[in-house]
Amino acid sequence: MKALLIACRWFALALMVSGLTGCRLPPDMTPQGTTVRRAESATGGSLFAGAWELGLSSKSSSINNVARMFAGLPGSSASLHHQQQMESLWRTHEWSRGAKVRAWAASEIADLQGHRALFYPFSGPDYLFAHELFPHAETYVLCGLEPAEPLPDLQSLSDGEVAAGLDSLRRALDSIMNAGYFITVDMRRDLQSSRFRGVLPVLLTFLARTGATVESVDIVRIDASGNAVLAGTYQGAAPGLMIRFHQGFGGMKRLFYFRQDLSNSGTRPGGPFLTFVSKQGYPPALVKSASYLMHDDAFSTIRNHLVRSTSGLVQDPSGVPWRTLAGSGLSLSLYGSYQGTIGIFSQQQPDLVSAYRSGHYRVQPVDFGFGYLYQPERTSILVARPRPR
Repeated sequence: MKALLIACRWFALALMVSGLTGCRLPPDMTPQGTTVRRAESATGGSLFAGAWELGLSSKSSSINNVARMFAGLPGSSASLHHQQQMESLWRTHEWSRGAKVRAWAASEIADLQGHRALFYPFSGPDYLFAHELFPHAETYVLCGLEPAEPLPDLQSLSDGEVAAGLDSLRRALDSIMNAGYFITVDMRRDLQSSRFRGVLPVLLTFLARTGATVESVDIVRIDASGNAVLAGTYQGAAPGLMIRFHQGFGGMKRLFYFRQDLSNSGTRPGGPFLTFVSKQGYPPALVKSASYLMHDDAFSTIRNHLVRSTSGLVQDPSGVPWRTLAGSGLSLSLYGSYQGTIGIFSQQQPDLVSAYRSGHYRVQPVDFGFGYLYQPERTSILVARPRPR
C-alpha cells in the first residue's frame, strides 16, 4: 500500500464582536429540550481579531464570505491559484468517493438518515463525511482533540502570509480529499507548528464546499446538566464551537465541535458530554479512522455508549471491535471485503475476516474506499442497528 506523507497544517479563525446580548434559540433549534444560548452582534465588529470574544458571532454575510474564501469557491476573495487548486482537490473527492458514498448511503442507510441528529466521535474536523453520509441531519455533533484556536488579525497579514496559509490549508485537506481520512499524528503536530491553528477554517471549508451558507459561529461549552451554553471569553483554545448554517432553502442547521477526551478518564457514563449527545434524540453514530482506540478498555465508556445508546452505527473496522458487535445482539450488515488493516496497526481482527466468509451475515459490495482502507477492493463498512422489539 502506498504510504501517505501529508503535512497537515490548519487555519483557525477568531471573530471579535461588540454590543453582545444573549438569547435563546428558537424552539425548533432546541431538540429534546437542549438549550443553547447564542450571542447576537449589535454592531458587527471586526471579523479578523486576535481574541475570542463572547459568542464568537458574526453577520452571516461576513462569515459566509470567509467560508467561501477558504473553500476557494468562484466569486470569493480567494486567489485564482487557490480556487484552481481547491477545485482540483474537490473533483478528486467527488470522483473517487463523494458521489459513490452518497449513493451508497441513500440506498443502504436511508432509515438512519431520517434521524434529526448525527454523533461522530473521533471525527476531528471531518464534517465532509458526516454530510456525505447523513445529509439530512439538522444537528451534527463532532469531537476530537484538535483545538479551535484564535488567529491574529488576518487583515494585518501580508499577501505572502495569506498565500502561505492557504497553501497549508490545502495540504491539510489533501489526505482526506485523496485518501478519505486525516492523518491524526501529523495533524496534531502541524496544528501547533503554524501561526494559523485550529479546526474552524477546515469546518468552514467543508460547509461551503457542500453548499451550506454559514450564518454564525459561537463558542460553547457543555454544562454539568449536559446543555450547550455560551462559554464566555477565551484568549486561547475554545472548548467548543457551534456553527449555524442552512443549505438551499432549508431550515437552520447546527454543527457542534467539541474538544473532548473520549477515554474513560475524560468521558464518563451519564456525564455531561454523553448526556448532551443523548439529548439530541439518541442519534445514530458514525465512526471512521478512529485509530482502533475502542479496542482498548481505556475507551470502554464511549464503546458501550455506541453499542447501547444509539439508534444505529455506521463504522469502519477501526471503531467498535467486531468481537463487541458480534456479541451485542444488534442486527449487523457487512459491506466490502475485509482482509485486515494497514500495517501500522496491530488490530487485524481475524474474527471479522471469518465473519465476512461465514455466510452468516448479509455482505454487499462497495465501489469506494472508506477510512484507513482507502482502496475499494480492501475496504470494509459495518452497519449495526437495534433489532425490532
